[in-house]
Amino acid sequence: MHVREEVFQDLPAVDSVLAVCAHPDDESFGLGAVLSAFAERDVRTSVLCLTHGEASTLGADMGDLHVIRERELGSAAAALGVGGVRLLEFGDGRVAEAPIDELCAEIRLAVEQAGADLLLVFDEGGITGHSDHMRATDAARAVGREDALPVLAWTLAAEVADQLSTEFPVEFVGRGSDAIHLSIEVDRTRQHQAIHCHASQAIENPVLWRRLELQGDREVLRWLDPAERVARCESRGAGNREPASPAR
Repeated sequence: MHVREEVFQDLPAVDSVLAVCAHPDDESFGLGAVLSAFAERDVRTSVLCLTHGEASTLGADMGDLHVIRERELGSAAAALGVGGVRLLEFGDGRVAEAPIDELCAEIRLAVEQAGADLLLVFDEGGITGHSDHMRATDAARAVGREDALPVLAWTLAAEVADQLSTEFPVEFVGRGSDAIHLSIEVDRTRQHQAIHCHASQAIENPVLWRRLELQGDREVLRWLDPAERVARCESRGAGNREPASPAR
């Protein structure tokens, strides 16, 4: 991936991050490296998960997924250094049917409990087009707009998404360099530990492991309100900018 000169290579300076996701494992499989990077910078991190992920086709022979995935989420969050977890009861695969006001109310409560000054979400399009992911992001973005809270989205570089879409029967949504605002180097050690806590989902998941291989030690993110990029990144100075060279 070729990184534009104005793309920043460090995370924004905040005190508390709330990750809003749809399923247990999203916080690890998707947001894990970013959450652990915040934790390593002594930023408080919390997770709000909207469903128990009970409708998954993976791990169905292991028992009651509603119970199993709650337990896995707790272990994974601890591995990532996450300080607090709220797990809700919206229907897996049916989050899009939930009234947006109900979702926003839950997010606002979690923001208040965590003292969050940043929301972390999946990118628009849900990375794979999953309606639950998209609805979670839509609700977080609505709260961000109404409450003046910045929303930072985890995304994939277009070339990574295109390669995955070629190799697997899943349509990944990626972003070109003009839509990426942050490109950070990450240590995936804690993310891998968290992934292995999700035994019901991680063992037979070749798409996950191939994505991590293609991403290497880099994560890319974008502000869902581009104005936040100016407020949160450019004020930090040119010293945090990524050089105009290919990223790993």
